[in-house]
Amino acid sequence: MGIVDRLRAIGPGAMVAAAFIGPGTVTTASVTGARFGYALIWTIAFSVVATIVLQEMSARLGLVTREGLGEALRNRFDNPTLRYASVALVVSAIGIGTAAYETGNILGGAAGLETITGVSASLWGPLMGLIAGALLWTGQYKLIERALVGLVAIMGVSFLVDAILIGPDLGAVAAGFVPSVPEGSAFLITGLVGTTVVGYNLFLHASSVQERWSGPDDLRECRTDTVASIVLGGFITLSILVSAAAVFPVGTEISDVGTMAEQLEPVAGTYAKVFFSIGLFAAGFTSATTAPLAGAYATAGALGWERDLSSTKFRAVWMTILGTGVVFSAVGFSPVQAILFAQVANGILLPIIALFLILVMNDSTKLDSYVNSTVQNVLGGLVTLVVVWLGVRSLLSLVGVF
Repeated sequence: MGIVDRLRAIGPGAMVAAAFIGPGTVTTASVTGARFGYALIWTIAFSVVATIVLQEMSARLGLVTREGLGEALRNRFDNPTLRYASVALVVSAIGIGTAAYETGNILGGAAGLETITGVSASLWGPLMGLIAGALLWTGQYKLIERALVGLVAIMGVSFLVDAILIGPDLGAVAAGFVPSVPEGSAFLITGLVGTTVVGYNLFLHASSVQERWSGPDDLRECRTDTVASIVLGGFITLSILVSAAAVFPVGTEISDVGTMAEQLEPVAGTYAKVFFSIGLFAAGFTSATTAPLAGAYATAGALGWERDLSSTKFRAVWMTILGTGVVFSAVGFSPVQAILFAQVANGILLPIIALFLILVMNDSTKLDSYVNSTVQNVLGGLVTLVVVWLGVRSLLSLVGVF
C-alpha cells in the first residue's frame, strides 16, 4: 500500500481522533504543560498505545461480525437482568454522558471563534450546533466523514504550527517520554489518559467501520486508518502540552482554555494565539459532531434499534444530545452535576467494556480466525488494569477521597 493509498484509507479512525481531541483534551494538556512542563509527555504516549489497542479490537469486531458494540453487548447476555443492566449502563453512561459533554464541546469551539472574531461565544455556540446538526441530518456518512477528516487536518496543522512557532526545548521533550510522577500530578495523569481512552469511541468505531468497509478483507486498511489517526491525535495533544510547557514557567495555573489563547499572544505573538484559537474551534466542532453520533450509535445498538443515520429513532437520539449542548451553551450554563455523573458513569463503563471486548474478541464462533492473539490479549489486559484504576478513581472522587 503506497502513501497515497494509506492517506485515502483515513476515515473512521480520524473520527475517533476528532472525538477525543476536544476542548477537554485541549484544556487538560494545556494545564498539564503549564503546571508540570514536559514531565508528563510519557502519559500521552501510553494513552496513544492504550487507545490503539482497544480501538483496533472494536474496529475488528465491527468489521468481522458486522455488529456494533451496543448490539454485541446486548446479545451477549441470556440472563434478562444482566441484559437490561448492560443496556441501562450503556444508555446512561454514553447517552447522558455525551449530552453532558456536548455543552463543553460547543462552548470550547465557540471560545476559539470568540478569540479570533471578538463576537460572543454565546452567539457562536448555537450557530456551531446548527451547522453540526445540518451535517448529521444529511444522513450521508461519507460527507460527515470527509468533513471531520478535513477539520482534524486543520486542527493538526494549527496546533503543530503553534508548537513550532513557540519553539519547545527538544531535549526536555525527549526526557518527558521517561515516566515520572511529580508530586500532585496524579489527577492530571488520570485526566490525560481519561480524555484519550474514551468509552463512547469504542461504540463509534465499531459502527463507523461498517459504513466505510465491507468486511474482514479490508482489515489491513482499517488498521492503517486506526493507527495513523490515533498517532496523529497523540501528536496534536503533544503539541498542545509542549506549547504550554514552553510558554509558561513550571507551576503556572491556567484558569480555562480560552484564557490560554489570550496568554499566548504576549509571549509568542499574535500568530500563536490565532493558530491556537483555530485549533480550539476545530477541536470543539469535531467533538460536537462526533459525540452525538457516538451516542446515537451506542443507544440505538443497545436498545436494538436500526443503526441507520437517516432513521427517525437514530436522529432523535443525536438531536437530543446536540440540542442539550446548544441550549446550555446559549445560556452559558455548564451542567457540572451532569458532567460529574457522566464522568463517574463512564469511569465504571470503560473497564466493563474493555473486559467485554477482550472476552468477545476471543470468541471463535463469532470471529473465527480473527480472534485476539496472545500479544493482543496481554496488551488488552494491561490497558484494562489501567482503566480499572481510572474507574476506581472516578468512584472515589464521587465520595471526595480524591
